[in-house]
Amino acid sequence: MIAGVFIGYKMKDGIPGKSFFYMEKRRPIQEILDLIENKYVDQVNLTSITDTAIQALLAKLDPHSTFIPAADLSAVNDDIKGSFYGIGIEFEIFDDTLNIINVLKDGPGFKAGLLSGDKLMEANGITLAGKKVAADSIRKILRGERGSSLQMKILRNAKVLSVEVKRDIIPLTSVDASYMFDSESGYIRLNKFSSQTYREFMMALEDLNKAGMKKLVLDLRGNGGGVLEEAVEIADEFLEGDKLITYTEGKHVPRKEFRCRRQGQFEKGKLIVLADEGSASASEVLLGALQDWDRALIVGRRSFGKGLVQEQFDLSDRSALRLTIARYYTPLGRSIQRSYANGEKAYYDEIVKRYSDGDSMIADSVQLKGKKVYSTPSGKKLYGGGGITPDYSIASDTGKIDIALAKVYAKGTISRFGYQYFLNHRNIVNEYKEPALFSKSYQVTDADWNDFVNIASRDSIRLDSLKQEDKDFLLRSLKASIARQLWRNNGYFEVYNESDKTIQKARELLK
Repeated sequence: MIAGVFIGYKMKDGIPGKSFFYMEKRRPIQEILDLIENKYVDQVNLTSITDTAIQALLAKLDPHSTFIPAADLSAVNDDIKGSFYGIGIEFEIFDDTLNIINVLKDGPGFKAGLLSGDKLMEANGITLAGKKVAADSIRKILRGERGSSLQMKILRNAKVLSVEVKRDIIPLTSVDASYMFDSESGYIRLNKFSSQTYREFMMALEDLNKAGMKKLVLDLRGNGGGVLEEAVEIADEFLEGDKLITYTEGKHVPRKEFRCRRQGQFEKGKLIVLADEGSASASEVLLGALQDWDRALIVGRRSFGKGLVQEQFDLSDRSALRLTIARYYTPLGRSIQRSYANGEKAYYDEIVKRYSDGDSMIADSVQLKGKKVYSTPSGKKLYGGGGITPDYSIASDTGKIDIALAKVYAKGTISRFGYQYFLNHRNIVNEYKEPALFSKSYQVTDADWNDFVNIASRDSIRLDSLKQEDKDFLLRSLKASIARQLWRNNGYFEVYNESDKTIQKARELLK
């Protein structure tokens, strides 16, 4: 026994966080939680209190270190993974009824016979029609283990049908759209960087190369980032040699460099990359690398300004912590991260302030005043901090937004019009065959506009006092909404991009 005590005493320094006989003082946060659990006057949900306390703790660090409760972790991981197990439908809730607006071709729902226009009444005994159910709650009902069954009741042509669907893998695609502007100019839009993004991007790039593409517009607007390595792989397709793409470094993380490793598929063609305040993180890694090496022109608005790297740590209760462990830097050594010294609210309010400032080159020059200046190989001047500043700035529309126009978007009225138009004109796809022909030839008629006005009125939205420019904008949006129903996102962006100012500028620069 004496020998054991002696050995234990000698080993005490090797036991992390424990002193001999565990005489270490407990942290006040744990003491407080114990007192609440054992002494508080009412029964409390200690898990909820703990989650709130953790969020408050992380708020003192930086805006991007986050705690993910166990209930939310699966959905978060699905987005990174780029897939989930479900039935393969897209839905919208109109008048408290879940409408299936699209069925993934060759997916589980498609094989079970579901059609666009079906109304989902019940799923596994849970009534979904006639009451307000949050979209997130519906997704949790529809998703499940691979191979598991979902018993559904649907309404089709006034008849109730019973359908059984076997859940299977459903991709969350990163490529929103990919098509040719003309005989030599292509377009690819990425909405995120998941673990499948590089594979999807290469498939799109190869198809465009086969179509004769010599120039490319890569659209990263609204792309909030994701998996860093996927952005690095895509950068490698544009940069030659063993050029540095980015590097990361932190107090407890040594410098790690990411370099080109192979010959890329588009190292020579003219390249334009689109960005805005929604382009963040991994998007900025790609933007920074291409700008630093003079490989691409950046068009649009200043990017978000997130230069922090998070690592996910799984916790014992199946929750997770995404903790900032390093900063990333562009090849020239620029840190893109904006200051968060004034707290999280001020940090995110800065994005809103860009709109009030006009988000023009003037506003950007104010933002960049006093920043460290870097020079590219061609001698172009770049700046660190505050995001990636575009080479050609396209200011956002800062005019006063009509209240009716804002309501139309908030209530999904445009999507409802596109869906109902499709149900009443299913053969339209046979007439136009492809988005390019639809974009060139189709026009929203006065009768279509009146239908839209009637739909809006059911949502308590009056459109009789719209300015002409707002009406023109809505007409373009209605046309794009119909195209989405016919050809999904690819059709939507091919039609919508025809009147997009940023796209128009990019195409001018390609000439």
